[in-house]
Amino acid sequence: MKYVILLSLAAACMISSCSKTASSGATDSTAVSSTSLTGAGSTFIAPIMTNWIDSYKKETGVSINYQAVGSGAGISNLIDHTVDFAGSDAPMNADELARAKATVLHLPAVIGAVVVSYNVSGVTSGMQLTGPVIAGIFSGKIKMWDDAAITKLNAGTKLPHEKIAVVHRSDGSGTTAIFTNYLSSVSPEWKSTIGEGKTVNWPTDEIGQKGNAGVAGVLKEHANSIGYVELAYAVQNNMAVATIQNQSGKFVAPGVESASAAADGVTIPDNFCTMITNTPNPAGYPITGFSWIIIYKDSPKADAINKFVAWILSKGQDATKALLYAPIPESIRQNELKAINMSPVAAK
Repeated sequence: MKYVILLSLAAACMISSCSKTASSGATDSTAVSSTSLTGAGSTFIAPIMTNWIDSYKKETGVSINYQAVGSGAGISNLIDHTVDFAGSDAPMNADELARAKATVLHLPAVIGAVVVSYNVSGVTSGMQLTGPVIAGIFSGKIKMWDDAAITKLNAGTKLPHEKIAVVHRSDGSGTTAIFTNYLSSVSPEWKSTIGEGKTVNWPTDEIGQKGNAGVAGVLKEHANSIGYVELAYAVQNNMAVATIQNQSGKFVAPGVESASAAADGVTIPDNFCTMITNTPNPAGYPITGFSWIIIYKDSPKADAINKFVAWILSKGQDATKALLYAPIPESIRQNELKAINMSPVAAK
């Protein structure tokens, strides 16, 4: 598998809001404890973050507390200096970078798939969907499960004449950022009316819920529902997931290998900020994204933070596939380690 790494400062980030860092400045040295590390943010990364924290404490004795409060809240906590690092599935936007008043680093930690999960009576697996149809459902244009646009893609499957209950994230969410970035790339109407971001203006008759776990919980209990969650939550809850048509016209199921394929050949700018949705790779799953660890470049606890990040980027990658994430390619990880002036952590 080939990955293209771009290290020129002239490289343009595919998300314009992350095309530059905030200006240098000192962080608040009194805001966090010196005896442990704290983090907050992405629920997308929470399953593997829990594994990392447990393993890291056993190996080093360092205690780390991570609160899965959503990417938007995690970034706000980092800006306020109430945590040492943020987990986010979307880079900081221009306003967030300005509020930070200090240089931040975005360090990809894993690659993950956002799945479209459904709870439809009699349809336990095998549903196929395209980007425009998903956009139609989540924008409220397609309202019934037996709509012609859905039945055409699922010949031979008996779909009920029932109203579709749409479930989305109600909090500031990196998972939403990945999902809406994808829909904006495949549906001009979605891009011009709803757009993309950690929060968007959803139709008022849809169901909002906090966190990946919250959305998964509603989907499990609500008949004829559909929503989007990170792959691990769908698998852990034994939820049905759709195969999605990618840019090459192939219907691809979400998984570790198809998430890895989505990143194959992507040009990575020097600030590591890019989205990898709607991949041109025929084997790639199209609703795939990075999950970043965001840190201040200069921090009173930089040594401890950088050691944890270096561990994630080396030994921590061993846990990715078992927890349904794809590892960050070695070439990207090496450049991340250079950005924090660290060496990989050797296996014992």
